[in-house]
Amino acid sequence: MTTEESTRKSTVKDCLMDSPRQSKKTKQNRDGKRIQNQSRAPPQKDAYARLLSQHRSGMFSSYLEQCAQDSLSQKEANDTSSALQVHSDRPNAAQQRRDQGVNDLSPSSLKNKRGESSLSLYIEKLSIHNAQQECERKQGVSERQRRGQRRDTTTSQDGDIESGEEAACSRPNSAKKYQKQQRKKDDPHKNVGPKAPEINVCLPAPPMDASSSEQEQEKGMKSKKKSQLKQPEEEKNREGILKLAADPQTPRPKPNHGKSGKPQQPAATGTNSPDEKSKNKGDRRSKKRVFESYMSFEEVSHGLKRGELYQGQLRINPKNYNEAFIPSPDDTRDIFLDGVIARNRALNGDVVVVQILPREQWKVVRSDTDCDGTSESDTQAEHVLRTAQKRTWHAPTPNLVVEDQSSDPEELPRKRPDISITDPGEHLEDPSTTRANAEILQKTAKVVYIIEKKHSRAVTGHLKFLPDRSFAMFSPIDHRVPRINVKLDDCPADFKTHPGDFAKTLFICRITDWAADSNFAVGQLAKTLGQAGEIEPETEGILTEYDVDFSEFTEEVLDCLPKNLPWTIPPEEFEKRRDLRKECIFTIDPATARDLDDALSCKQLPDGNFEVGVHIADVSYFVEEGTALDAIASQRATSVYLVQMVIPMLPRLLCEELCSLNPLTDRLTFSVIWKLTPEGKILDEWFGRSIIRSCVKLSYDDAQRMIDAPEKLFPPEKLLPVDLEHTIDEIHQAVLHLHSIAKNLRAQRFRGGALKLDQLKLSFTLDKETMMPQGCYIYEYRESNKLVEEFMLLANMATATHIYGKFPELAMLRRHPPPKAKMVKELEALCSQLGLKIDFSSSGSIQKSLCAVYGDDEYSVYRKEVLNNMCSRPMQLALYFCTGALKKKEEFRHYALNVPLYTHFTSPIRRYPDIIVHRLLASSLKLGPRLGLSTGEVEKQALHCNDKKTLSKRVQELSSELYFGVFVKECGPLDSKAMVMGVLDKSFDVLVLKYGVQKRIYCKSIVGIDSFHHWKVEKVPHLKLVWTSKDLESPPVEQVISFFSVVEVQLRADEAPLKYSAVLKRPEDSAS
Repeated sequence: MTTEESTRKSTVKDCLMDSPRQSKKTKQNRDGKRIQNQSRAPPQKDAYARLLSQHRSGMFSSYLEQCAQDSLSQKEANDTSSALQVHSDRPNAAQQRRDQGVNDLSPSSLKNKRGESSLSLYIEKLSIHNAQQECERKQGVSERQRRGQRRDTTTSQDGDIESGEEAACSRPNSAKKYQKQQRKKDDPHKNVGPKAPEINVCLPAPPMDASSSEQEQEKGMKSKKKSQLKQPEEEKNREGILKLAADPQTPRPKPNHGKSGKPQQPAATGTNSPDEKSKNKGDRRSKKRVFESYMSFEEVSHGLKRGELYQGQLRINPKNYNEAFIPSPDDTRDIFLDGVIARNRALNGDVVVVQILPREQWKVVRSDTDCDGTSESDTQAEHVLRTAQKRTWHAPTPNLVVEDQSSDPEELPRKRPDISITDPGEHLEDPSTTRANAEILQKTAKVVYIIEKKHSRAVTGHLKFLPDRSFAMFSPIDHRVPRINVKLDDCPADFKTHPGDFAKTLFICRITDWAADSNFAVGQLAKTLGQAGEIEPETEGILTEYDVDFSEFTEEVLDCLPKNLPWTIPPEEFEKRRDLRKECIFTIDPATARDLDDALSCKQLPDGNFEVGVHIADVSYFVEEGTALDAIASQRATSVYLVQMVIPMLPRLLCEELCSLNPLTDRLTFSVIWKLTPEGKILDEWFGRSIIRSCVKLSYDDAQRMIDAPEKLFPPEKLLPVDLEHTIDEIHQAVLHLHSIAKNLRAQRFRGGALKLDQLKLSFTLDKETMMPQGCYIYEYRESNKLVEEFMLLANMATATHIYGKFPELAMLRRHPPPKAKMVKELEALCSQLGLKIDFSSSGSIQKSLCAVYGDDEYSVYRKEVLNNMCSRPMQLALYFCTGALKKKEEFRHYALNVPLYTHFTSPIRRYPDIIVHRLLASSLKLGPRLGLSTGEVEKQALHCNDKKTLSKRVQELSSELYFGVFVKECGPLDSKAMVMGVLDKSFDVLVLKYGVQKRIYCKSIVGIDSFHHWKVEKVPHLKLVWTSKDLESPPVEQVISFFSVVEVQLRADEAPLKYSAVLKRPEDSAS
């Protein structure tokens, strides 16, 4: 070997062997760097950086060229990979970069490059990377600026297109695309001649498992991206994410070691799995970590106590998967998490611990409403009963009418996820807009620990075949969940040979692992659902994804039910209970309801007052504490109401028979009986266990007809079955008395400061056999609904006061926190700019102000809906809690009802908290055993019930959306007027008046407009749409979109299964 060759090899060896020393030095200085500002630390060169800076030298290039020739000759002579082995065994940063996906090593490319030099390929990649850095330096973008600059919402991209991981992870082919674009830009007119052959060698593909295949999957997804060039902002984001994964200077939390030196992680937490730990320990030379390691339990505990870390439930924006939020501990602006990397493998709904990032990385927002990201948890908020005029379309003699059976009257709705006044999913393009206003900074953070994985880790989606791989790629429909690698062995038998047959098949996949060194999770297929777009598979997917237990009850549970059927009330119960079987007691429910858990009674007393009773099914008699039946009820926590069916909390023998207050049947109940004046003033009150016999089952329609025709005589045959001991006229008079008292109670409540934000409710008529939608209508909330609501509220408030007085440390109550002050202030400013005088000082003042601005024209009911939607945005969720776990009594209040104490007592068939309240009530009256739960156990159950209630509400909404999607597909397109309820810079939101649905219309998707322009008048947003002239002589038509504008839209089915869009119609077409 010549002296020159020896010198060249020595130089390269020094460069390549510098990496371990550099890595060791980095490890020694890691703790010190946590304290220092990262941007001040001088950059240190590792082996990769040294190669990058030296590879252009003549000596180094000559050496590499010689190595390439030697390697090619050796490959031709002897088809071995020994030369490659020497190169790959060196622990340099280039090897780690290749494993992370910098090089394009897909099977197709390898097959076409057999015999080509690995070093040549490697240097090509270094050249491209160097070209990128040169370009950035010319633009004046330094590494420190990229890391430290503030994230401005005006530069964010729209989501809802692809999964977060696809946008977040580095793309192996991005460098080549960049190089080609640069060549075209430098010389666009240059003739492209025959391409010179590349000298590359076929590298042996590394073992590809389900957690190390980002480069292969990214190549498979490349076709999805060919339709558009990447924006500079997207390129910068990808480079930043790649640097976070590969930069050895990036500080990481300390390993999870306790005093013993061993990892200490509680089983219930979301820390790394043992497999992941072993992979991280033994494979760090070949893989870079995409995500940071989680902090140890001890570090998290100390950080939370010192106020250095914060805990909260993660909410990911469904319209922009790169945006996530957790509530701020000071109840001001939410804390922002930017991108998938910052979430650190946490999914929507998980309870996480976050660390606040340096101030220079905080997010700049234009208003406080941008600080509270629209997310699914907003959608999971509870809705009240809705009001509007009832209309039916496409419903020739419906076989089955589906009415809402699960609404809780005291709940305030919150904003839907796809509608907002200023939605963070779509930001202003003009950065000067933000600067023109007062700059608002929002704290940003990163996840350092997962306390509780509340997301089910089960998702619905589709399988995609990857050639020459031992696994398939699972693409979730929910873009907030990462793509998942599934072994081919877990896929259907003929998926590998005929993958096209499964293109439209829905699967359920469960995430089993998500390693820190992978952008993709690992999972297993749980079930094949069926064809996408069909109601049953889609419904099962929704139930599974939201962790709704719809399995059959086990034999152990069924053994807890009475065996001797038909069941009769034991004689001893008559001695313990008040016998009310002779009283005129009846139920008022939706016509389709089967679980009748409440009944009413009313009789006039000689002194002119009334004895009014609320009688609730005594479910706690059958569901004894500590049994398997009790365990499953507490786990399910609530019944789930879908459009076509109910997933019951309890076995149907209880729900529909033994506990249901069916007419002409003796039933066990818990009763609250008052002596009331005609004005609704309470003179006396009695609680106790009872036995009733309902004389008739009235529907809301039946009761409404009685209210509307007080003098009419109703024939008995229309209300069968009816107890012969009570005439129809007696029942009619009882309904009228209840209605009169209810009106007075309602007036008293609103005078006392109650707030009710009604929202429209869509209901369906179904075919009895196919259960397909025949028609739909906006559910009308009428006087009969209000009658029942008032007495249920009265019973709940009375019970709350009673059990809290007896068990101040153990009572399960329901509280409603006041709205978020920052969002109320922002909304108040917006309303003022719109000329709406709304007083937000209290719940009562909001109610009074809204009633004054609704108006009384033909659009008043819809204007009311828009205003209610705006006012519901700052509202928080009502929550179950244990009184002993909350020390400040003023926090017990229910904001919407404006009462100090409230609970749920009236629906024990479908709500588990009501069963606990019944047990407390029985114990307080010495009618049952004392509740065998501690304060902590009651609080834990309360938190679980909160989670299940919000999930069930979301499932109910998705079921309604599913059926309406089918209805639009089968009966569409559907024309309707719509009212504008939100204006953004590139889109606007509308309430479709005929169907009560809310949709977003994007200006760029409107067919027939030449241009659009966004501007503000005294901070009130407007959009001007310029429609194309129909002929040369006609001028363009201009249309201004602002709050409360009425436009014409058409609902059309999309190509995607069960999806539909709202299409804006031309103004002159609308007029005609």
